[in-house]
Amino acid sequence: MSNLDVRPVPTVCGGRRSVPGGPVRDVLPGRTVLLGESTQVRRVLPTLGRRMVGAWCFVDHYGPDDITAEPGMQVPPHPHIGLQTVSWLLDGEILHRDSTGSVQTIRPGELGLMTAGRAIAHSEQSPAPHPALLHGAQLWVALPEEHRRTDPGFEHHADLPVVTAPGLRATVAMGELDGAASPGTAFSPLVGAEVVLAAGAEAALPLERDFEYAVLTLSGAPEADGVRLDPGALLYLGSGRDALRLRGDSDARLLLLGGEPFDEEIVMWWNFIARDSEEIVQARQEWEEGVRFGQVHGYDGLRLPAPNLPPGPLKPRGRAR
Repeated sequence: MSNLDVRPVPTVCGGRRSVPGGPVRDVLPGRTVLLGESTQVRRVLPTLGRRMVGAWCFVDHYGPDDITAEPGMQVPPHPHIGLQTVSWLLDGEILHRDSTGSVQTIRPGELGLMTAGRAIAHSEQSPAPHPALLHGAQLWVALPEEHRRTDPGFEHHADLPVVTAPGLRATVAMGELDGAASPGTAFSPLVGAEVVLAAGAEAALPLERDFEYAVLTLSGAPEADGVRLDPGALLYLGSGRDALRLRGDSDARLLLLGGEPFDEEIVMWWNFIARDSEEIVQARQEWEEGVRFGQVHGYDGLRLPAPNLPPGPLKPRGRAR
């Protein structure tokens, strides 16, 4: 999925300076962004106050939207470098195409994992015909230095491990949770899991003390560590935790995101993650010239043009703010 802001803000994040050494409870607001032609999303990461959670550096939450009479998601071919995209659906279907030749329909509870590496282009669409509802999240994972120029590729995993407790079911999309490991390829220690809480449930999820964590409410209004969260709210939890207590007065769904704090500083602009301004400028130029990223075949429409770069070099702005 693309960052379709016409004036994307360059962001430098990473490093451990702003990672708290113990637990915190920071509720972070998102902002509404138009994605493609017709889909509004809530962008919850990066946001004011927090730019990364482990290697997770970008989170959009969209829906639930009734797209019965609408085209749904229509994101034209666009480029990525230096990251992985994680597609996660609760309702609906998304048709993924990319420049490696992958064509895959992603459905609820399935992992669509694209590794951009040195360069890839892809598109995402609601197929025609499509289900009435569209609801999900799109996330990016920053690749560490030793892997950020790896070959591009796409993985689809329909059979994912599940962690259960009375009133709780957690599907592990990325990384490992309570001994259950996702088959998705990860390049740094992290976890991403959808947690479903039944009405009246109270449970505790085991955590890694060395990880930092956040939770995003997808539906309902669960409590996480005693904090009640409305849909679209991101609660940053810091580090130094052994467990996370969850409670649901009604049925609820949330995403648990975590990972070892990302040591490296990265520059993120538009759909690119690099290490300096020069890399961003070069990647943009090569996309505009039609080289490096390959072709996305089968998409009926034009590819996405790159926005204008801001004046001057892309400068560090810090991991947290």
